[in-house]
This record gives sequence, structure tokens and C-alpha cells, in this order.
Amino acid sequence: MNETPMRARAVVDLAALRANVRALRARAPRAQLMAVVKADAYGHGAVPCARAARQAGAAWVGTATPEEALALRAAGDTGRMLCWLWTPGGPFREAVAADIDISVSGLWALEEVLAAVRAAGRPARVQLKIDTGLGRNGCAPADWEKLVAAAREAEEAGSLRVTGVWSHFACADEPGHPSIRAQLAVFRDAVAYAEAQGLAPEVRHLANSPATLTLPESHFDLVRTGVAMYGISPSPELGTSAELGLRPVMTLSASLASVKRVPAGHGVSYGHLYTTPAETTLALVPLGYADGIPRSASGTGQVLVAGKRRTVAGRVAMDQFVVDLGDDAAAVGDEAVLFGPGDRGEPTAEDWAEATGTIAYEVITRITGRVPRVYVGEEEGPGA
Repeated sequence: MNETPMRARAVVDLAALRANVRALRARAPRAQLMAVVKADAYGHGAVPCARAARQAGAAWVGTATPEEALALRAAGDTGRMLCWLWTPGGPFREAVAADIDISVSGLWALEEVLAAVRAAGRPARVQLKIDTGLGRNGCAPADWEKLVAAAREAEEAGSLRVTGVWSHFACADEPGHPSIRAQLAVFRDAVAYAEAQGLAPEVRHLANSPATLTLPESHFDLVRTGVAMYGISPSPELGTSAELGLRPVMTLSASLASVKRVPAGHGVSYGHLYTTPAETTLALVPLGYADGIPRSASGTGQVLVAGKRRTVAGRVAMDQFVVDLGDDAAAVGDEAVLFGPGDRGEPTAEDWAEATGTIAYEVITRITGRVPRVYVGEEEGPGA
């Protein structure tokens, strides 16, 4: 761990990440696991997290954008990799050349893949995505026959290999939601049709993090774990991280930049939404919305300082916010912990999500690059 003093730091525990991957693999013992490292591994750092996940047995990694996938390849990850968020003119040729599995949701994408195959001089690997009810990306069921036929024709011509058929749940984080069974049925029908037409996908996959944890019938050949891999519960309805056997990977903290006594009636931060009720000690935490701390945490977010949780006093500014310590002692340079595993009484990312009216996914993902990532628990040896 880097011991150089820092204004703020996001400590990423790669040993915890590996333990989470192993715990998730145990939930789906007959399926392979894809470690989803999109959005810079949900803010944790894609390259070190992908490596750690591979070390823990992840057979695949997944990214949203092709730029994310290509960056992993450039960093030395040579394992199986799926990328799913494409737009016309995207770097299809580069992805084909880099042996990245390309998700195809429509004929336009298949046509671009085939043009890339001609440019790259080698066949592509593609996975066909069916929209089973989420209503985002994926081929509409009414168009599935055409897409399957075109993919089969291209496969027979030697231009590509269809390596997978997949989809994504809309409400797997809401146990018992009727859409879950409906999507499972559509997916099974889509896979059966593709196979009846001569396709032989090596992986069929539908399960995201919540489905991996709660829906074994959805595991098929592969499960895709995103937020759970980082030790975050996909939703309160499924239980806390600890109840799910997961450990949060990121701890966000900062060094106090100012500690001072002020009189009663002293205004704090922009707009004086908070004024001190009595003579007190104010501490300045040097993190703000430019670092990813939501402005909606004003007056609601909690921070561990001097052994106690303190609520943000007044408005979160671009670079800083204030907490009221009362008569408790603290010094410049002391640690303020915004969120972590909760072992020391600090808030968790789920606590911050509840306080700010969002989800824990957003809390961890929005921490910007202005906050250095410090990696602990690294394991020697290849990860790709």
C-alpha cells in the first residue's frame, strides 16, 4: 500500500474481490463466471480487478464498450472477453483482431462484423443477444429468426463463430417479480430455436448478480457478476453484503484538511443550510462532487470521524464538505472514512445510497479519477 500522504484515497482490497468471486462461483457451481469490469470495474480499476478475478477462477471478463475491452487486451489480458455496447462505426475490426467476442443484437451489427472480418482477414466470434423483456439492447423476438438465419449463413461461410446466446434480466433484484419467469421462458425458446437452426453456442447466459445469488434455474452455462463481485448487495430485498457472504472491496477515506472551534450560530458552507447550535468543532473533509460525492448528501450523508459517525453539515461543495464534531477532539490529517466494509463502524456504500436516494452501484461507480486508487491484497502470478 502506498504510504505517501494523500488528500483522499479509495483503497481497493483485491483479496476481498477474489473471495467474492469464489463465493459467487460457489453459488453457481455448474456454470462459468464472467467478471463484469465495465465502467473501470465499477470505479475500482478494470485492469487490477480483471486480473484478480481471473486469479479467483473467472473464465470470462465482460465490458460494456469496445474501448474498455481493447484497453484490457492492451494491458495483457488474453482470456475470453465479451463486449456488448456497440454503435455503428465502432471499432469492430480492432475487436475482431483482438479476439474479443462481439455481442450482436441486430442485422446492422452483424453486417458491420462481417465487414470487419474482411478487413481483419480472420473470422469473428459473436454472441447473439435476444431482448427477453428488458427493452434495452437485444434483438426483438419478432426479428430473431432473421438474425439467427443470417448468423448461421455467415457461420457456414466461415466468417464467424456464434459462441453464445444471451440476454439480461429486468427485475431479478425483485424476488418473485412476474417478469422473471416470463424472461426465462422467452430465453429458453430463443436458445431452442437457434440450436434447432444449427447453431451450437458454447455459452448460454442470462443471470446477472442478483440472479446468480437467487435464481439457480437461470445459471445455464455462464453467470455474469458485476456489482456483487465488488461486495455490494444488488438490492436491499436480497439482504446485506454480509448476509450474502460478500465483502465490500472499496474503502473511501480522506485526511481532514481543517479542524477549528467556532461559536454558536456560525454558518456552514454555501447557503448556510446549517448553522452551529452551540460552540463546536468543525472538521473539513476534502472531498466534494468533483470527486463523486453527491451533492444530495448535504445534510444526510454520514462519515466516520474521531470514532463516531457524523452527518454532513450543510451543503456538499465541489471539493469539500464539513462535519460537526461537537466537543470531540480531532486534528488536521486525521482520517475521515466515508464508506467501507463497516468493520470499524464506518458507513457502507449501501448506507450512502439510502441517505442520498440512489443505489449503491452509483455510489461506488461515480467516484472520479481525482481520487487515487490504492490496491491492497494483490496476489503474485498471472491473472489473464
